Formats: sequence, C-alpha cells, structure tokens
Amino acid sequence: MKRVFKGANVPKPVLIIAMLFFTVIQSKGQQLKPVESGYAPVNGIKVYYEVYGEGKPIVLIHGAFYTIEMNWGQLIPELAKTRKVIAIEMQGHGHTPYSDRKLDIVTLASDVDGVMDYLKIDSADVAGYSMGGSIAYQLTVQSPKRVRKLVIISSTYKSDGWLPVVNGAFKGFKPEFFDNTPLKAGYDAVAPDKTKWIKFVEQMIAFAGVPFNVGDSNIAKITSPVLIISGDNDGLDKVELMKTYQLLGGGVSADLVPMPKSHLAIVPSQGHVSLMMQTKTILGYLDDFLK
Repeated sequence: MKRVFKGANVPKPVLIIAMLFFTVIQSKGQQLKPVESGYAPVNGIKVYYEVYGEGKPIVLIHGAFYTIEMNWGQLIPELAKTRKVIAIEMQGHGHTPYSDRKLDIVTLASDVDGVMDYLKIDSADVAGYSMGGSIAYQLTVQSPKRVRKLVIISSTYKSDGWLPVVNGAFKGFKPEFFDNTPLKAGYDAVAPDKTKWIKFVEQMIAFAGVPFNVGDSNIAKITSPVLIISGDNDGLDKVELMKTYQLLGGGVSADLVPMPKSHLAIVPSQGHVSLMMQTKTILGYLDDFLK
C-alpha cells in the first residue's frame, strides 16, 4: 500500500500517529472469519460485535480510532483456538454507526455491559487497550460480577495516569489534520456512513479533552485479578502506574507475604502503538494470567 500524506500542513504529532497507525493496519494477522457478527441495540445506539471460537468468553475492547481488525487482528486467531472471543466496536468506531450521543467512559462501559446482556454472557474475562482499558476499568467498577479477570494494556483509569505531554497532545487538533492519513482510510474501509468522519473526529477530540477518573477508592475495591501490561515508554506515568498496582494489592515483597493475584508487566523498548504489535509477548502474559 502506498503511503499518501499531505504532510506540509499536518502537525508533527498527527503525522507520527498516522504513520504508526499505518504500521498497525499493515500488520494484519491471519484472516479468520467470525462465527457470528451483528449489532446489539444498547442505550439508544447499535453496537457492532464479532464472535470467534468456543470456550470461556473473553471480551475485547479496542483503543481510540481503532477497529477490531486494527487492534486485535493478530491476537484473535490465537485466542479463538481455546476461547470464545467477543470483540466490540465502540460508538462511531468501525462498523458501529456514528451517534450524536455524548461520549464518556461511564456510557461506553454501559454499552459493553449491554452487548454482554444481548449475547447472554453473564461473566467473562475482559481485555482493553488504551481507551478500551479505561472503559474496562469502568465496566469492572460498574458491574463487578461481570468481569472474572481483567487485562489492561497500555491504559489508565484516570487522565492523570498519562504523562502531561499525552494529555496535551490533542489540544488544538482539528479534524482536517487527519485527512489523507491511514486513520481516514481505515474508517472508510468499514464505516456504515463515511460522511460522518468529520463529526466522528470532532467528537473524539472533545472526548479526549475531558478529564476522567474512575476513582482510587473504586479501583481499590476491585476483586477481580488484574493484569496490567505497559510499554516502558508508552506515555503512561510509571509512578502513577505503580500506585495503581498498589491499589490492586501489588507492589509487595512476595518473599515475605503471599504473591498478589494481580500482575504487572513492563515490556522494554515499547511505545504506545508498538506495544500492541508484540503479539507473542502479549499472548504469553495472557496465557499465564488467564489460566
């Protein structure tokens, strides 16, 4: 695929993000067809889902601007060998239509809850990447009995969990900055209404600009085992990440007290996007944790 960027008027951070997404789009895994797909009517919108494989269910929640294929394309074929995989595309993403409904973490978590209701999934392991990880944290707090084990990949439950440079990255961004980038191409490939692109990006920029916090006390109350996977240079504030792990019962001396049920993995030499491409590494952590 030819790289087409009109880079003269595109801010450097946007161009870098677009090039990283280009790599993700090109790094597709095995082509595996879902055994089921469709739309779940939840909270006034239709949420697209795909189901793969058989076994204990695991729900996958993608990151911002991703589709199922872009985020999970390499992992789904492996997970589906032993698990029932339910992958969801959040409001305005991928096959899920754009909606004027305001985006917030609580509502998006309720959407995941609604899809599980629709598919008659009482409880499941849940994995979320980036934005999807924040949604997964909120889902676990809102509906604790729904989540058996929680996997958080390069994400946080509060805005302050990111480095300041990340929180400020979208300030001043405009939808046209993303034109002629692979992000737009990925949207056009599957969106049910391609004319909603500008509105979708405007909505996402506004969403990214609103601080959120699931709450330290709520995180401390999570009883589900949690696996946190982070790149050493993925934009997360590692001091805040360690505080998160401590809230979940980690950060102890396991030679003196029992090993915590929650795990923390820091993958070296990885950024935010590149981390999600380390399929073998992530699968290794998932297999150990979920079993």
